Amino acid sequence: MTDQPAPKNPDLPVRIISAAVMIVVAAGALVAGDPWFGWFILAVVLATMIEFVLLVVKATQNIPYRLAGILAGAIYIGIAGYMISRFPLPIVVGVVGSVIAVDTFAYFFGRTLGGPKLAPSISPSKTWAGLFGGIVGATVWIGGWIYVAARAVSGETTMFFDLAEAGQILALGALTAVAAQAGDLFESWLKRKAGVKDSSRLIPGHGGVFDRTDGMIPVILLAGVLLGAAR
Repeated sequence: MTDQPAPKNPDLPVRIISAAVMIVVAAGALVAGDPWFGWFILAVVLATMIEFVLLVVKATQNIPYRLAGILAGAIYIGIAGYMISRFPLPIVVGVVGSVIAVDTFAYFFGRTLGGPKLAPSISPSKTWAGLFGGIVGATVWIGGWIYVAARAVSGETTMFFDLAEAGQILALGALTAVAAQAGDLFESWLKRKAGVKDSSRLIPGHGGVFDRTDGMIPVILLAGVLLGAAR
């Protein structure tokens, strides 16, 4: 009798259940509106900040470096939290959905195509194929989101993007994917310095809150800058 090979993703069921719970909680807070959405954002920001501080403390024994890192993290995380709490509902959906699309497409493209590593010294699992998949995912999501939003505003039953608009959507998708991957790589670098695999064990199968918000933070900041420039 031969031994059965171990499954490649033994924690996949747990990850799926945890992801479903997170989506339900986040969607519930979003639909409930204020003050529940504000409290939800505050809880996520505080959890992310606590995990960030713990990583910084583990990453260096140098007190000035620790203080500088904690201050920078407070600004980085705090501004993102404030921005998303002020975004209109459609923008929140667009931003969150684009990051989920980046992560999902990057995972499947990376696993399917493999190939050269994106930053092997920081995160050996990330590939250029995964980044390309993230760009595809973000572009598809943003295109669909704009289409639905435009229909809701104009009431048109058909709508097509011209070449210039398609180029802008692709550029926005690329910026979004690069920003999300940069945030992910930043946290991976910090975890490597701290000598840990996850920012915490708070979420079964997913690690910590910072492990879920690492790519979200720079995309929120990007969206805030673009919205500010558009006004």
